Amino acid sequence: MSQEFTMKTIARIHSDFAGKFGVPRQSGLVESLEALVVFEPEFRNPAALRGLEGFSHLWLVWVFDQAVREDWSPTVRPPRLGGNTRLGVFATRSPFRPNPLALSAVTLAGIEETPAWGTALRVRGADLVDGTPILDIKPYLPYADCRPGAAGGFAAAPEGEALTVDIPPEWLAVVPPERREALRAVLALDPRPRYQEDPDRVYGFGFAGLEVRFTVEGSALQVREVRPTSEKSPF
Repeated sequence: MSQEFTMKTIARIHSDFAGKFGVPRQSGLVESLEALVVFEPEFRNPAALRGLEGFSHLWLVWVFDQAVREDWSPTVRPPRLGGNTRLGVFATRSPFRPNPLALSAVTLAGIEETPAWGTALRVRGADLVDGTPILDIKPYLPYADCRPGAAGGFAAAPEGEALTVDIPPEWLAVVPPERREALRAVLALDPRPRYQEDPDRVYGFGFAGLEVRFTVEGSALQVREVRPTSEKSPF
């Protein structure tokens, strides 16, 4: 029997990423990235968060709202495998799924009161584009959610920094001091698609109200320009 379910957006994330390019490929890869989980007006009730302060980490259940398609494919090409190998969609975390749902484990850095949004959650290590709709929030339970000895398939080894990053002083000065560590870590993970190796190509992405442009040759990333955009950092 076929069933359909209607779900409500309970919150949206306010992050430094204006678009998908540059976002870490998994949560927790850049712990210095901070974001705010801002609840929709209907769900801005502090009572719903009672007891949450006792947990160090959270699960965010969210929607790949920038990857919604009417159809789906049983196989996808994971970027981690260079984009050339096809695997079953349910063996990957591809956004192109029958239901475009995602799951991210983040660090709960604090529960704070904001003048514009009421009670919000400050989190670290999120891999979400600014404005992404969140459907649910659940506490991370170490005894249940962390299974020692679990097999990780083709993604068993965590992705670490792949590039050395050079940000010239004149461009680093444009970046707010509290965002510099996170930006450097994001760049070191190599935001490029795995199949692109052109040393002359200039890449760019939006970060914290800035446009960051860079090139990569071998294992060295060179920032070429950092300039403010018309969009301000959301928090």
